[in-house]
Amino acid sequence: MTISRRAASLSRTVVATVMGACLVAGCGTLPGGSGGSGETITVMTFAPEGTGATNMPGMTGMAKAYERWVNSKGGINGHRLRVLTCNEKNTPSGAADCARKAVAEKAVAVVGSYSQHGRAFMAPLEAEGIPFIGGYGVSSEEFQSPLSYPVNGGQSVLIAGAGHQLGRFCDQVALVRPDTIAGDTLPVLLNAGLRANKMADAADIRAAEDSADFKPQASEALAHTTGTGKEKEKEKGCVTAVLGERTETFFDAFRRTEPQRRKPQISSVLGSVSQSLVDRTGGRESPFEGAYITSWYPVASDPVWEPMRKVVTDFAFGDDSVDTDDSGAQTTWIAYTVLSEIMKRFEEGEDVDARKVKRSLNEAQPVKTGGLTPDLSWRYQDMRAVAGFPRIVNGQVTFQIVQSGRLVAQPGEKSLDMTPTLVQAPHTA
Repeated sequence: MTISRRAASLSRTVVATVMGACLVAGCGTLPGGSGGSGETITVMTFAPEGTGATNMPGMTGMAKAYERWVNSKGGINGHRLRVLTCNEKNTPSGAADCARKAVAEKAVAVVGSYSQHGRAFMAPLEAEGIPFIGGYGVSSEEFQSPLSYPVNGGQSVLIAGAGHQLGRFCDQVALVRPDTIAGDTLPVLLNAGLRANKMADAADIRAAEDSADFKPQASEALAHTTGTGKEKEKEKGCVTAVLGERTETFFDAFRRTEPQRRKPQISSVLGSVSQSLVDRTGGRESPFEGAYITSWYPVASDPVWEPMRKVVTDFAFGDDSVDTDDSGAQTTWIAYTVLSEIMKRFEEGEDVDARKVKRSLNEAQPVKTGGLTPDLSWRYQDMRAVAGFPRIVNGQVTFQIVQSGRLVAQPGEKSLDMTPTLVQAPHTA
């Protein structure tokens, strides 16, 4: 009896030690639990933070909330999820550093990330066969690399969509955009949408990406969209700005410059204008009231976003950077939804590496995202014939308007596939 009691005590000690070690090391599902072998898979999400240009802290915040949520349920198909985050710093070296860290940590994918510097981050990932799932879509490499799996059509479809939205309403359009390599493609794409509606090309007005003074650009935009003479007075001018976080600064300068007798229609795309920006600038009294906005996704108030909102409420732990109305956080949510659906197609507990994830993405049947996008598939037969953007598999845009301080669906407008417009656009990559 004494020996039996000692054996039982020793057994309990061993079990307790193993459980304690697992809690510290994060080794996955414990004996007796569900979820298979519990092997941890590592992924990375990177985005710029604390820079003088566009910042996307909500994307890394959303990734960490998703990690906590999915691990609270036992992981994905027998695997705990380990999410690494990295500040991309809005520089080529920062983007490359994040990619190299993903390689060093043996990440099976980079998921839901933002960078303008596609050449810098794609090369290290391609060398190791690490798939890039659901980038924000601001670099051309995201729509060219065979290792990229975009969930939206990127800025290209947004800008082409803005051309459609404005082409139905405006007589003259001015585009204010960053004086960068990525910015150089924007006039071509906007004009493709305008031409599809038999409109003249927009005036192309460049601005330094980190500028704090947009008065010269505001004056130039006003001159292009108001003109002089009785005939010009009858025309409807529109000004669209795509400047990321600096869009607010530009429209503040524009509001102070524009004549009181005439107010050109203003517009932008989601990512440069968001619900949080409208809220912060006065809601119903915001200078963005009445603005036309082009988006990839349903409006934030749509019930299809409810699962994401619940995860943020329960697992973001007071992280104010995670805004469920933000297109960056939304893109990251969709990208992790894709990762989860792909992981479920492996055998439970099966060893998973980057090359297996890539193979599954290339060969799998379409992935459902709960109505947030059309079903997504990156098989060869699903690629579109878009010059410069061959990886686009989702060309949908939605048209929205700021009404009573809220971004709502534009009355009478339905989602539209921009692929035919992009096929007709000049080669921009």
